[in-house]
Amino acid sequence: MPEATATPLRAFLARRTGQWLPILGLMPAAGRATVAATALFNLVLGLLPLGFVVGMAEVISRVPAALDPSDRDWSGLLTPFALGVAALVLQQLLAPFQQYLARVVVRRVDVHCAGRMMSASLAGADVAALEDPAVLTLLGNAREAFQRTTLTPGDAVAGLLALVARYGQLAGAVVLLAFVLGPWPALAAGATALLVRFGQRGSLARFADMWRGLGARRRELAYLRELGSGPSAAKEIRILGIFDWLAARHDARSDRFLRTLWKARRRLLFAPFLWFTAAGLAGAVVLLLAVVRQALDGELGLFGLALALQTALVPMRFGVYFPDSDAQTQFGLQAFHALRDFERQTGSATARSAAPVPEGRAAVEPAAGPTAAIRFEKVGFGYPRSGRTVLDGLDLDLPAGRSTAIVGLNGAGKTTLVKLLTKLYEPDSGRVTVDGVDLRTIAADAWQSRLAVIFQDYIRYELTARRNITMGAPHLAEGLSAAALAAALDAAIDRADARALIEGLPQGLDTVLSQRYTGGQDLSGGQWQRIALARAFYAVEAGARVLVLDEPTAQLDVRAESEFFDRFLALTEGLTSVVISHRFSTVRRADHIVVLDGGRVAERGTHRELLARDGEYARLFRLQAARFGEAEDEAGTAPGTEAESVPGPADEAGTGPEDEAGPGPEAGTGETAPPTLESAR
Repeated sequence: MPEATATPLRAFLARRTGQWLPILGLMPAAGRATVAATALFNLVLGLLPLGFVVGMAEVISRVPAALDPSDRDWSGLLTPFALGVAALVLQQLLAPFQQYLARVVVRRVDVHCAGRMMSASLAGADVAALEDPAVLTLLGNAREAFQRTTLTPGDAVAGLLALVARYGQLAGAVVLLAFVLGPWPALAAGATALLVRFGQRGSLARFADMWRGLGARRRELAYLRELGSGPSAAKEIRILGIFDWLAARHDARSDRFLRTLWKARRRLLFAPFLWFTAAGLAGAVVLLLAVVRQALDGELGLFGLALALQTALVPMRFGVYFPDSDAQTQFGLQAFHALRDFERQTGSATARSAAPVPEGRAAVEPAAGPTAAIRFEKVGFGYPRSGRTVLDGLDLDLPAGRSTAIVGLNGAGKTTLVKLLTKLYEPDSGRVTVDGVDLRTIAADAWQSRLAVIFQDYIRYELTARRNITMGAPHLAEGLSAAALAAALDAAIDRADARALIEGLPQGLDTVLSQRYTGGQDLSGGQWQRIALARAFYAVEAGARVLVLDEPTAQLDVRAESEFFDRFLALTEGLTSVVISHRFSTVRRADHIVVLDGGRVAERGTHRELLARDGEYARLFRLQAARFGEAEDEAGTAPGTEAESVPGPADEAGTGPEDEAGPGPEAGTGETAPPTLESAR
């Protein structure tokens, strides 16, 4: 074969065979014995119809003798008839077991792949990768399968095993045709069947590739359907009166998606269908002409003619759509490709975003908690694809066992600092150290097990109150007795001042925190914040020595917020704590306060020191205090009360009575929350 011809052929064969290798690689996840049994069942089920064909052909060949008036003997029909019926009955008896084995294969493979997807998204991928739209499209394509919106990798494995029956039957039919017609008609029938089959599957593969390219549009449609049919946005949609707009947008997007889909389907499937149908028809004509010629020439007896005519139907029908395998293998494999590409993309994104570990440093196990300080040394960082530097040469000390408050306007880098501290991101430049050890040399899971964190957008799990709290340290259950676990849970609830909340739930700690479940109950924002605080304190009970609170009381009412921070120093005693807040009334009790501006530390010191310095902190503090006084005035506080009196620098430095109370919720009688730093801006 010339090289010019061989190279495209090899490429074609490699591409077609390469499609099946990933499915073969997934088979061990179903269990070798299960796969072998399923393959054997499918092979037997594929060959049993041929046994019925042979038996019926033999019956037909003996009918003339049985009808001979001179010697009517029906006994010769019984044996082949019984064998044919036995093959048919056995096929029907085995079919349910085939379906059972297929479901076992699907479930086992899908559990394996779902575990890989969760591991890649929650453990293997960094946060930067999960914010990449291309990566999210891959993840969406993989998740569609496991949400049963489309077919799964398990379906692909089961579909491939189902093809054993189809190809086993084709091979058996070619052998029978060769037996009665000779090798050349049989080979022609087999080649035609494979040609049509490969052509149809190639068209389906191209259509599936087009379908995968519409992943972003499918995600948008799924979002619009969820938004318009779920409870999460029902209140706003009704109040704002945007249902008609939402429905019209969904219809327009759906129409655009379907028109694209239908146009591609006609282009990719219709014309090839006509060509391959013509090829199949030509092959069938050739085969039937061979049967007719040999029958007319007397080369075929009645048995051969009956057998050839019945068996010829197998290759003639081989190019049709197989409902038990085609969509399963094509779209199930596509879901697996999305999963595999997602794993690769998240791995490469992690490699790109992670700074190299300094030479000579081996991975180390972190101590139970910092004993000296956590330091940010000349740290620079910008989010991928944002084109903006968030932290620019940040130098910051977080003393061990002390509380540090981080304040600053929106965009100053406060939450970004927390993400670097918790190893969700790595610095672009500089380093973060724990007692002098570069944080990059510490495994992320080992370091994060030492942290108790409340993010501003903490998760509200639709689980019991007990599970919502113990999510803070699920590993704690592995090493403690039931009594010790109960004591840790009680301590966390008391630290978060959530005892009254828990006791007010219908089933206490065993109440599911969602009304979507029987006996469940929804919580207010402030109540959820207490649950989140209890979750963080449960991690502290489990041994976490670094406590990070990002806007920990943003949804508490003013009085509850004041009570929490009145107890803050006692609650965090012995911990290295970092508190981020817009409200000065919540940070003034911290051991020291850091003001971020433009990705750097603009000021640092205690509350009194910063007020005495009369810099940016003092200016924003007074502005916020004045705005709070105005808010209380409007709420009904009489002029001249303590809330209206805004202390000056000398008083706030320690000489005035307001120094201990300060401007905040405790300064007045109303429930009005103090303005945030952003409003003070």
